[in-house]
Amino acid sequence: MARCLASLIINSAVVEPLPDRMTQMTQRIVSWHPYPSKPAFAPPPGAVDAHCHVFGPMAEFRFSAKAKYLPEDAGPEMLFALRDRLGFSRNVIVQASCHGTDNSAMLNAIARSCDPDGIPLARGVAVVDPAISENQLFRLHEGGVRGVRFNFLKRLVDDAPKDKFLQVARRLPPGWHVVIYFEADILDELRPFIDAIPVPVVVDHMGRPDVRQGSDGADMKAFRRLLDSRQEIWFKATCPDRLDARKEGGNGFPWSDFTRSVAPLVADYPDRCLWGTDWPHPNMEAEIPDDGHLVDMIPQIAPTADLQYRLLVKNPTALYWAD
Repeated sequence: MARCLASLIINSAVVEPLPDRMTQMTQRIVSWHPYPSKPAFAPPPGAVDAHCHVFGPMAEFRFSAKAKYLPEDAGPEMLFALRDRLGFSRNVIVQASCHGTDNSAMLNAIARSCDPDGIPLARGVAVVDPAISENQLFRLHEGGVRGVRFNFLKRLVDDAPKDKFLQVARRLPPGWHVVIYFEADILDELRPFIDAIPVPVVVDHMGRPDVRQGSDGADMKAFRRLLDSRQEIWFKATCPDRLDARKEGGNGFPWSDFTRSVAPLVADYPDRCLWGTDWPHPNMEAEIPDDGHLVDMIPQIAPTADLQYRLLVKNPTALYWAD
């Protein structure tokens, strides 16, 4: 997409009726820091926040009837203000589970990301109904989407049909990839499914390993076996706030177990790693991270200028701005 194509499919999405469960969710959740600090680390020019989301605004983009949480609005203006404060140039906006398969809010954010010359500064990863048509996939592509996400976290989704997901993966537009989100304890179960995906694969948050085990722990060893099985598997070295959270048994900030476990992975697979803030941090309302602190983790896991450039510029550009 050379120029922003506003509202390509935003107004054509099917709006799901709100069930009793959703109407009973009256307490909207705030899961982001109101005043994130300015990071000490300065990302290189062209740096990409390759994993972030938008919520709503609900008045324009209703949440899914199947949503497991009801967040406050965290729209594109907030996201791009954070991007500028943290020193990033571009974003990859991943469809949040609270919006289900209605990608309108994400597409709206991409359309609003354009610079003064009309060049989009964001790409997207969609969540789609397995019955999506070729025309709908094409329109997502024109709207800036370059991948689809398959979510296997049971607390976030009710159904994850592997056979239908594979059918979708076989019909993706050229240059797209599949993003998968799962927890470490089901990696072995998912291996045949992952092996059958016919396009590049990106693993969200490294498959949520137990970082307390360290870089040589069972979870990281299993994940390395996955990476070694195929060159076209990428990973996001993301979410120290989740993986090293106190609520998960970790130490919390400054997330030292995360650094100890993840830095060797980035060093060993420098051309297959990505990084992102995960803003606005879905379901992290009990342990909200400071986004400035997250950015300052980058030199902890990628200590050289070359690693930082690959992590933040070269790798995400290859995946999301190849065209």
